[in-house]
Amino acid sequence: MKFCSQCGALVSRRTPAGDTHERYVCDACQTIHYQNPKMVVGCIPEWEDQILLCRRAIEPRHGFWTLPAGFMELRETTAQAAAREALEEANASIEIGDLHTLYNLPHIDQVYLIYRGRLLSLDYAPGEESLEVQLFREADIPWEQIAFPAVAYALQHYFSDRRLGQYSLHHGVHNASQPYELGNRSTQISKQQTK
Repeated sequence: MKFCSQCGALVSRRTPAGDTHERYVCDACQTIHYQNPKMVVGCIPEWEDQILLCRRAIEPRHGFWTLPAGFMELRETTAQAAAREALEEANASIEIGDLHTLYNLPHIDQVYLIYRGRLLSLDYAPGEESLEVQLFREADIPWEQIAFPAVAYALQHYFSDRRLGQYSLHHGVHNASQPYELGNRSTQISKQQTK
């Protein structure tokens, strides 16, 4: 960042009084410009024993498979963002259910929130960011072609929960230099707790 979005003057990177982090601060009007992690929100669209995946038409990971997900917009809830991404990427109408996975990716300043979702019809088609969309049974998931580790882990937890007949909220942290920290830190969530 070079210029202040409030007044157009130059900004410099420094720790404002009373803060603990360096920020971009305007040299003229003293506006502090906060930069925070991006929220990536999506869903696992369910149809009977299958889920809907999208093959990416954009970088990064062009041609690889993923869940419909993307960056949250201002003035929307996370559930609204998940439904919007399914509509944009797969032209799919989804009823958003419970939050299923939350992954922190501090090395790229992102947080993934993945909901369970019920596909409302088989009327779906690739959006502008997808080459194709397809329903998959667990045995047919193209695991070697999944675009992102957070998506692979969300799918693994989803299918494991489905086999148990009980869904949990799973969470973890992933850094580029280490594997996901998952497993016994998953938290059981009941419908009452999510309301």
